[in-house]
Amino acid sequence: MMMRYITTLIFVAVAGFVGYTLYSTYDSNPWTRDGQVRAYIVEITPRVTGQVTHVHVNDNVQVKKGDLLFEIDQSVYQASLNKTLASKKQASALLKKARDEQRRAVSLEKRAPGAVPVLTLNNLGNAVETAKANLEVMQAAVEEAKLNLEFTKVYAPTDGYITNLQLREGSQVTANTPVVALIDEDSFWIEGFFKETDLQGVDEGDLSFVTLLTQSDRVLEAEIKSVGYGISMQDGSTGNSLLPVVNPNFEWIRLAQRIPVKVKLTHVPEDIQLRIGMTASVKIIKGENPQ
Repeated sequence: MMMRYITTLIFVAVAGFVGYTLYSTYDSNPWTRDGQVRAYIVEITPRVTGQVTHVHVNDNVQVKKGDLLFEIDQSVYQASLNKTLASKKQASALLKKARDEQRRAVSLEKRAPGAVPVLTLNNLGNAVETAKANLEVMQAAVEEAKLNLEFTKVYAPTDGYITNLQLREGSQVTANTPVVALIDEDSFWIEGFFKETDLQGVDEGDLSFVTLLTQSDRVLEAEIKSVGYGISMQDGSTGNSLLPVVNPNFEWIRLAQRIPVKVKLTHVPEDIQLRIGMTASVKIIKGENPQ
């Protein structure tokens, strides 16, 4: 009988020790399966309006910074440039005429003082300044027309991946309206959502380990870049009539909220391709920094 009591106590002690060890390990190294791959998405936005004449990329391809993505019909903008160049020539001719008239009047005044009224000299001077201003306006118009012509060719602003491409030749695009999604190649990170009770002692720069669902047998080293400062509130948000929205149900058990923790892989193996939305597990090693 005594042996059964002793055996039971030993099993209880061992179970308690194992439970305490597991809890201590989890408390020091919190872990979550609620992680996702994220990256910055650059919305490629044309700066001029027009019809697409050429699309130089396909869907789901990698591009480099400066690669030509698509072209917009140049005819309207080329005609606008030609028109402003002609207007600039006209303004330049008017400036030359104003200066010649002023020069003749000043020369006559020098040879025969009083031959040209002061008011006339002033008006001629004002005419020159007005002509100069008009020429500067037309110069600015030429520069704008040249820029608009250049904007008919849209280039990749960074290295990345084109995805969900819906643009086709013949499509009409509008200035300042995004038409192509470009995922920044160098901006991938893992966002893990941890219970607020797990974040005590978690600091920027702490070591972490990431496991992707697609390759669960490989553990990738990472570093904590930041811990979120807030999440969206359900209770207290503004509803109808500017009154707060309050959930009528109250749970007796207070559930810990989940806070996003941004983790950056220290090295991405060449045979692993990160994609936005992929599922990941994240483990944090408190107080340790990647070597």
